[in-house]
Amino acid sequence: MKKLPIGIQTFSKIIEGNYVYADKTEHIYKLINEENCCFLSRPRRFGKSLLLDTIREVFLGNKEMFRGLWIYNSDYDFAAYPVIRLDMSAIANESAEILKSSLASDLKKRIKEENLDITDEIPSELFKNLIEGLHKKYGQRVVVLIDEYDKPILDHINEPQKAEANRAVIRGFYGILKPMDEHLRFVFITGVSKFTKTSLFSGLNNLTDITMMKRYANICGIPVESLDEYFGEHIESLRDDDWFKDCEKTTDIKEQILWWYDGYSWDGKTRLLNPFSLLSFFSHERFHSFWYASGSPKFLLDYIKRQPETYVNLKNCEITEAMLDSVDIDKIKVEPLLFQTGYLTIKEIPPPVPYSSPVYVVDIPNFEVREAFDLHILSALTESGDVKTGRAKLDIGRALQAGELQKMLEVLRGLFASIPYQLHIEAEAYYHSIFYAVLNVLGFDIEAEVSTSRGRVDAALETSDKVYVMEFKYAKCPPNAGDEEKSALFSRTLAEGMKQIDERGYCKRYAGSGKTVYKAAFAFLGRDEIEMKTITHRKTFE
Repeated sequence: MKKLPIGIQTFSKIIEGNYVYADKTEHIYKLINEENCCFLSRPRRFGKSLLLDTIREVFLGNKEMFRGLWIYNSDYDFAAYPVIRLDMSAIANESAEILKSSLASDLKKRIKEENLDITDEIPSELFKNLIEGLHKKYGQRVVVLIDEYDKPILDHINEPQKAEANRAVIRGFYGILKPMDEHLRFVFITGVSKFTKTSLFSGLNNLTDITMMKRYANICGIPVESLDEYFGEHIESLRDDDWFKDCEKTTDIKEQILWWYDGYSWDGKTRLLNPFSLLSFFSHERFHSFWYASGSPKFLLDYIKRQPETYVNLKNCEITEAMLDSVDIDKIKVEPLLFQTGYLTIKEIPPPVPYSSPVYVVDIPNFEVREAFDLHILSALTESGDVKTGRAKLDIGRALQAGELQKMLEVLRGLFASIPYQLHIEAEAYYHSIFYAVLNVLGFDIEAEVSTSRGRVDAALETSDKVYVMEFKYAKCPPNAGDEEKSALFSRTLAEGMKQIDERGYCKRYAGSGKTVYKAAFAFLGRDEIEMKTITHRKTFE
């Protein structure tokens, strides 16, 4: 049984160490024969670095290293080329000056190794002269591989001035590739985001973005149909583990693996598993949110805290390719940012409308991402901390399963009370977003803004024997309002919410379901000032 290459991004180490390797060499063959200068966006820990290192070994001409892989028996000639590989995640970027110095230091190291007579100090000039020097020394055009091109910007996404200063540095650095075409055999640039690509590589007229190309949809990641081929023995070995003793057969384990880690797609058809999570699962022999835990998406959480209503509308939302190429750091929308960073993926590509841009239906890819992301969203919106949020998850879950909405209300009050005053937003969408996050974290089948024949209900939640139809209302309360004024405001707001549920027939879609239907109107006056009015219809509800 082959070993698991967790954290290994070096192709030679994987091959020589008898580690599992998902063969991507057919894609590499097409890429290096059909493209000259290309760009790929994929989420972190999704195999981009290993892909670049594999391409590096192909261009270095190390044919024997590929014995047994697709490209070995192809017509590729394995001619050797000089290769420059830049890993921007290893370049210090605390400021624009540090970024320049670190880039220069990295290039000087390679120049020294090649014994080239280059004495420049400016990173772009060092880069330019290194390319020319290698071409002249080896008599072969140069291959340039740039990994994590956007790291100097993403590291400071919540510090616009630093991000912009770093962008100015790397824009000039990458810009030297345009006039170097006669010296270049192949250029491949990878990163997480696409929103910086347009402005950084505007001079590269021949840059091909392969991110959404169907023929490269599974150039990274583990295809579902290859799960048995690469991990069959590992799956079989789990059957004797106590953690999986309740699984009757190997297919039960596979179904759980797919539930947790499958679901990524860049063409709406090809389904991929997250390689980091999958390898970590086999190593630890238990299910866990490995990918999410490997990096905190603080900048994403900060965006959603400023625009909480966007979180509610993430499920099956639509996005255009033009949105993915948004340029301005300070104007990027949450949806494309979530897609680029791996928290949303393509679920469907509807048939194209003539003379219009493609539209993609996106959703959270799998249980791993949904569970961890929802928990952190709730923690961020309320600033209650993961422990308190996790405890609230358990308490509300028990209350909903038992139909005890009053107990749920008490837990909600505690969560909302933890919202700092500076985060509090006087808007119905803010409270709606937090409540939606609570229920999502619980793993319930909740739909936000459910369409009915007469309107849209704020939320509908179903368990095996219960249905909760909910309407949220926020009423701005005067800062010095007394108890009587607040009580009257609560009464009016709750009555308005319940009236809307009744008049628009929100419960009728569940008639005849055999489930107990709960109508619940929630009124928010501020932080922990929440009241609820409920009506219960038993199984005879019509």
